[in-house]
Amino acid sequence: MNPAIWWLGVSVVVAAVLFWPRYGVVPRLRVRASARDSEREDNVLKHLLHEAQAGRRGSFASLAGILRVGDRHVLRVAARLRAAGLVATEGRDFRLTPAGELRARHLVRAHRLLERYLVDEARMPVTAVHRVAERLEHRLSEADAERLSASMGHPEHDPHGDPISSAGESSDDVGLPITAWQVGETGRLVHLEDEPASTYRSLVQLGLQPGQAFRVTHVDADGIGLAIGDRPVRLTIEQAGNISVAPLDDDTADAGDLVRLSDLPDHAVAEIDSLSPAFQGFTRRRLLDLGFTPGTRVQPVLATFVGDPRAYRVRGTTIALRRDQASAIVVRPVDDVASAHADMRTGR
Repeated sequence: MNPAIWWLGVSVVVAAVLFWPRYGVVPRLRVRASARDSEREDNVLKHLLHEAQAGRRGSFASLAGILRVGDRHVLRVAARLRAAGLVATEGRDFRLTPAGELRARHLVRAHRLLERYLVDEARMPVTAVHRVAERLEHRLSEADAERLSASMGHPEHDPHGDPISSAGESSDDVGLPITAWQVGETGRLVHLEDEPASTYRSLVQLGLQPGQAFRVTHVDADGIGLAIGDRPVRLTIEQAGNISVAPLDDDTADAGDLVRLSDLPDHAVAEIDSLSPAFQGFTRRRLLDLGFTPGTRVQPVLATFVGDPRAYRVRGTTIALRRDQASAIVVRPVDDVASAHADMRTGR
């Protein structure tokens, strides 16, 4: 073969591999770089929204800390955001424009909707959903986010207790720090901060989740003691700093009377107090449709050899629930056993 023709053939193949539209190495690298730049811009917008909610302004140093890149890259990202009309500068500080705030709020909403979906529908461990949602949130358009919300019944909270607002709305009231509660006071967990990840994992391992009622049993320099139902929980100062709470509703009895349905002893009878806000969308609606509504009597009647799932008697019907489903139902054991069993027989 003529060497010139051979080299020409090789050159054509190499050029095709490198530059073929959409599938060549160079176009794919460009797409990847563009996606990375877009994600960085989105992360800056979310950071500036967080700073604004905390009453602060974003700075060059805070942007560099979020992006984890050199000063030159920070300047490029800031310049692109200013050119797009999403960010404005005031001296050495950065702030969101109205358009930038709308984009940032969409990203936050998309993230929380994705976490809700990953926990409820994809059955992903709650400790793993944050990073996955971080990657996917940039790809979700406002229309996609609205469809996802509708498919889950428009959930109100993500698995950590953060509110999922409607598009463009702002609602980030996640309660008060648990460190403000005194010994003997009761309340309800409303938010578990998921960063740092190690602290959040430790809270999940303690069996904590938004919606649980508690009573403070003691406070000292090392931490806080809680009673959640009949279960004692000891929190370190670091763990307590990641928990936000709210007072119990006026019509809710002592938190010490409340337990999760999954912790109710076999054949004990209880009255359903509430469903945890941690469960939203189709999962929550299914439990309500099955009869697990506040005020209804419920009784564990049959467990498998491994204890999961477990069968419960409710409204005259026996229904099997997985442990994670039963843990979302907060109940109050009934003291009058004879009356309770009579109610169970009549399907009340």
